[in-house]
Amino acid sequence: MIVSEQDAVWAADEFIKYYVNFTSIEDYLRYVKKEVILQSNQIVSLQEEFFNEDISPDDMEFDIKFIGSRFQNSLPQDYYVNLLKAVSSHNNESNIPGRELRWMVFEKKTQKVVGFIRFGSPTINSKPRNVWLGKQPDLRIFNRHAVMGFVIVPSQPFGYNYLGGKLLALLCCSHFAREKLNEVFEKDIALFETTSLYGSTTDSSQYDGLKPFMRYKGLTESKFLPLLHDDIFHKLHNRFTLLNNNTPLTDNKASSKKMKRQTKMISIIRNSLQNQEKLSEFNSVIGNAFELTQKKRFYTSEYGYQNVRQVILGEEDKLVRGPNWDKFELKNIISWWKKKSTKRYEKLKQEGRFRTKVELWTEDDDIQIIR
Repeated sequence: MIVSEQDAVWAADEFIKYYVNFTSIEDYLRYVKKEVILQSNQIVSLQEEFFNEDISPDDMEFDIKFIGSRFQNSLPQDYYVNLLKAVSSHNNESNIPGRELRWMVFEKKTQKVVGFIRFGSPTINSKPRNVWLGKQPDLRIFNRHAVMGFVIVPSQPFGYNYLGGKLLALLCCSHFAREKLNEVFEKDIALFETTSLYGSTTDSSQYDGLKPFMRYKGLTESKFLPLLHDDIFHKLHNRFTLLNNNTPLTDNKASSKKMKRQTKMISIIRNSLQNQEKLSEFNSVIGNAFELTQKKRFYTSEYGYQNVRQVILGEEDKLVRGPNWDKFELKNIISWWKKKSTKRYEKLKQEGRFRTKVELWTEDDDIQIIR
């Protein structure tokens, strides 16, 4: 598809105006998040929904509440989406194709929110995974046994005060999670994967220090263009759809369709632009935008099985429980977390660094924690 010079210059300028001012991934995340919040028209404060009490971890208990009408005593999707939007620095999409499982985690005594989790089908390819396996696996076998954590977000100050991110990650690695995932996904889950928000520019993550439950496997190969946020994306894609005989640039049911449509628009602009100066400026800005993304720290859990790699590679048929199997029981995982969290809690109290303020993107403050 080739468009007119006028349309190509207009589209190139829209991309340039959007990306030119970002110097880091944090700049991008803050900009997109603030745009989303400005459009949400959320007036009522959500402060009271989130945990900010001063309670010892030893005195805490937790409720895991499922999201969606198919689950008994579940919470509605809109409730999950609105509260997550207030906490997370990501623009988390509400409608996602494929099977998924969403949780909200509450401290039982206060019935206040401490975090959010979303499981989904894993990415098709991953360099650290392939290195661990020795090759790219048969996807039919791999997909039967693997799941990914896409949202593992603690509310604040719970995350800061109590190692809340570690608690949520541990819940993902529990036999309780594995059994529920088997029911929802109709699979035989044995491998959990996730990646850190920040990657190669930092040397730590909330997932570090969780052996034997979760282990670091290396850095992903992440070189992609950060997505345009909704308004500018739809402005551009609506124009390209009109120019394409009122036909979207990809099928509406295509996976990762936003990324694919954005990539297609960039290709069309490059192929259509005759103005070499404008083309050079466009390529320079897009090239710099690609550098915003980082290699992500990649982590896995094998739920206490001892032969997950062999089963995924098709070398063995039956999963075998390892010596750490019982450690992955939910009560044992929470007990392990309580010991770590209590040390953190007591240290913060002694040093006068314990926080009580709920941090929300819906408030006016400039949030310092990107999560």
